[in-house]
This record gives sequence, structure tokens and C-alpha cells, in this order.
Amino acid sequence: MNSDNSSSSDEEINSPAIMRGPYSLFRLRDHFSFWTDDDFLDRFRLSKTSVRFIVIELGDRIIGWNNDLSPEHQVILTLQYYATGSMLIACREFRGISKLTACRVVKIVSHSIAALRSDFIEYPYREQDIRMLKLNFFTIANFPMVIGALDCTHVKIKFPGGNYAEAYRNKNNFFSINVQIICDSRLKILDIDAKWPGSSHDSAIFDNSAIRRKLDNFHIENCVLIAKSGYTQHKYIMTLVANPQTAIDSESGINENIIARYNESLSKTRNTVKNCCNIWKIRFPILATGINVKITSPQSIIVATAPIGSTATILCDIGVIKGDEEFVTRVTFAGEQPIVTLSPQISGVVIMADRSSCRRLVTEQIYIK
Repeated sequence: MNSDNSSSSDEEINSPAIMRGPYSLFRLRDHFSFWTDDDFLDRFRLSKTSVRFIVIELGDRIIGWNNDLSPEHQVILTLQYYATGSMLIACREFRGISKLTACRVVKIVSHSIAALRSDFIEYPYREQDIRMLKLNFFTIANFPMVIGALDCTHVKIKFPGGNYAEAYRNKNNFFSINVQIICDSRLKILDIDAKWPGSSHDSAIFDNSAIRRKLDNFHIENCVLIAKSGYTQHKYIMTLVANPQTAIDSESGINENIIARYNESLSKTRNTVKNCCNIWKIRFPILATGINVKITSPQSIIVATAPIGSTATILCDIGVIKGDEEFVTRVTFAGEQPIVTLSPQISGVVIMADRSSCRRLVTEQIYIK
């Protein structure tokens, strides 16, 4: 017994040692100085100014859990994931960072940005801001009283699992979250609701939204939202007239030609929310290709990209939005506050209690010459 033990111990002692490679210490790249402005925007979907602004706004929210990654690197890694939808590609830009660490960074940064939603996405309630919204929408196609364009868009997600997974399968037979968006004429997101599964109907999402309750309580008066025909016509939602025969009124002078002009004006004005969703998904392709994380994180990622997109809109990262130069002749300033003079067609229309009366009044005020 002793001889066997001694021989086995000798073999262990004489066995060759495992040679390990040298320890590699990777120095993270300074992306702000390494990339040109155009390359930085193309790779991370935001300008250097916007990224620095986001880092300042996040403050201490993303500091403390990982001393090896600066707040700038954490935000840039998250933006790389938003731009590619691949955690491995995001890790490739940061040599030495594991996929597990990258996943945690994306989760923490997304939650932190989503927590700042109220600072960037807030529906205007001041009378002066409401008047500016009406003016900007009216200049598109002469549609009055509009304070927002309403629509829903599907964001693809991976199979969520669980007992209610099929609730996320939409009519196009893929799993998604149905996101409600309200934007202004400059394609800036004013309200977002990203908690509904893909099988939810657009109209049902609006009926259970906070903006619907505010409109019902007349917190926003003499204003309307414009939406597609899938929504229910309300006194504060204007939709297309699918059947002109139902809206023709010979006594008030509303005929098929008037209804056609009404539909054309509403369609042109509502195109803003379509463009908003398209630009939003082009800026962050992960929203179009699919979010491949657990079901608890896609909502944070969706909400996080909305204020980032709004910030980029304000700072004009992409040349699609250049401000309101065409409205300068209509706006005067007293100090820093703009004063807008609106025509009676925009400010003088009063919301009627009946939804059909509201649509008739809009048609009479604007399209009957």
C-alpha cells in the first residue's frame, strides 16, 4: 500500500507543469479621439456631443459597479449594441470584456436611461407650447388643432417563454412588443407606451393609456390627435373617413370633394408619425432586427432609445431635422420665450361634445371655401 502511494506521488511531482500564456492587459480605446466625427456617428448612431450629453445626464447612475469601465465606455458599448443588435460585435470593440459583462452593462445603462424618460419625453401642457404644436402641424397640410400624431409600431423580440408567450405573437406571426408613439411635427417623440404584447390592438392600447385619461378629464382642451382608421373616432381623435357617404351633409355643404380633401390633409399630416418610427428604427437597427434579450429588458431598451433619439433630434445629429427656419416669420420673441400669433382657424375652433360634430366642424372651418 505504501509503495503504491509513494509511486503515485512521485508521478504527480514529476508530471510536467501546465504552461500558461502571459497575462494580457488590454487598454480600452478612446473612441472620442480615435474616430472621426462621421465614423463615430456611423458606428454608434449618435454624435460625440450627444454621447457626452447623455453621460453627463446619467451622472452617478452607472458609476461604482465596475471600476474598469468608465461611464463613457459603458454608454458607447450600449450604443454599439443598439446599432448592431449583437452582443458579440459590441464586445469586439472592447477587447478584454466578456459577453457577460457586456450584457450587464447594456442592462444597467438601458435601465438608467429609461429612468430619465420624464426629463426628455414629456407632453407639453403649457398653453404657449400647445399653440406652437398646432401651428407647426397646421403648416403641413392645413389641418387644425393637431397636437400630436398617434400610431403603434411593432418591435421584434425573441421567444419570451412562459405561459403567456403567445400573447406576444402579432398578426405577422412573430413575437413583438406593440409600442404606442405620439410625435410632433418635427418627429420628436412626445409620449411612448412600451408595455403591451404584440397581439394587443392599437385602439385598445390607446384606450388604456395615460394620455387618453388626460384627454377624457379635459386636461388638454381644444386639441386633437390624428390617427389611422384602426382607431376609434373620438372628439379628440380624428381619423380618415373610410366611407364618405356617412359624412356627407348637404345642409352644411359637405360633399365627396370636401371629404376627399379632408382625408388628404389628414394623411399628409399623419405621415409625421410614420417618418418618426422609420427614423427611430434606422437610427437604432436593433428595433427593426429584433431584441435578443430576456423579456424584462426589451421594454427598457425601447424606452431608452426614445429619449436618446429625442436628444439627437434636438442636437440635430442627422440632417433630416433642421429646426423651424421656415416658421421664423410667424414667431416673435420676448426674451427667451417665443410668442406665436395664430390665425382664427387654428385657435378659434372649439371641441364639440359629439365626435361627428367635431369632425363636421373641422371640415366646415377649413375645407369649405
